[in-house]
Amino acid sequence: MSEAIGSVRIGRAQACRVRQSGSWGMRFPAFAGSGFHILLRGSGWLIPATGRPRALKAGDVVLTPFGAELGFSHAPGLLKDLPLAAEVVSEGPHSPDPHSLDPSCPDPSSPDPADVEFLCGAYWLDHGQVHPYLRALPELLVVSPGHDRALQLRLLADLLAVDVSDAPPGSGATRPALLDLLLTHALRQWLEQNRDADRPETDDPAIAVALREIHTSLHKPWTVEQLGKTVGMSRTAFTKRFTAMVGKPPMTYLTGRRLSHGARLLRETKAPLATIARQVGYSTEFAFGAAFRREYGISPGRFRDLESRRACDA
Repeated sequence: MSEAIGSVRIGRAQACRVRQSGSWGMRFPAFAGSGFHILLRGSGWLIPATGRPRALKAGDVVLTPFGAELGFSHAPGLLKDLPLAAEVVSEGPHSPDPHSLDPSCPDPSSPDPADVEFLCGAYWLDHGQVHPYLRALPELLVVSPGHDRALQLRLLADLLAVDVSDAPPGSGATRPALLDLLLTHALRQWLEQNRDADRPETDDPAIAVALREIHTSLHKPWTVEQLGKTVGMSRTAFTKRFTAMVGKPPMTYLTGRRLSHGARLLRETKAPLATIARQVGYSTEFAFGAAFRREYGISPGRFRDLESRRACDA
């Protein structure tokens, strides 16, 4: 879970408050990233793209591990019938913002009372894909915090709400930290309440061993044959079972894991590109750069420059 939350930090932190009254409804489109919606006040219904609507009460948290489409309403209904609560607008050719509110959403700073209030937060990934761990989870997770956790989540939600409303100096640094804490606390509680759903890709003992080898030894020059040998399986049998359990072939999963970790190192350390390349299993800086460009559409050096500039602006 720590690796998964860490992987989305390469995205942009977005947050907003939504207040509605009367007969209300809103739909959030799918986006590339991970996020949550917290019902701060009132009650309503979660409207998924598939399946039955679910009643929500104040304090409930809805997690979107990989940015699935969803909606909320005062009554059960169909997702397609709800108006958009967030428009995809462009800040640049590759920077859509899924949480820019359209004019139909009330001003969150309005003094008028509202029947319901949501706090929404997300990491929007401009480059790359959501971590496989998060993609292995259900597309929507609902958490109803117990008494001991409710206070923690409420305090974090209050802090984020102030950060969103007032935009105080330093919010560029505090907002990602608050999103991290909210995502981690909510996801941890959901996993505690749904232990059987934790990392379904590791239900197979042999595949669990292979995944552990990949995650702890990214620097090794793995091949499918070598991974298969670590669990006593032939190349063909291992590939078939790994793909069935994880949803991706072994080398595709390995490459994604390497590049995700490489992106974190580029953002969070000053290590030379050649050093990072070796740490994530590439023999040369050129090989790492070529793979990184294929995955993220940008060179490692350019990615690091953009992240450094963004940090300075914050």
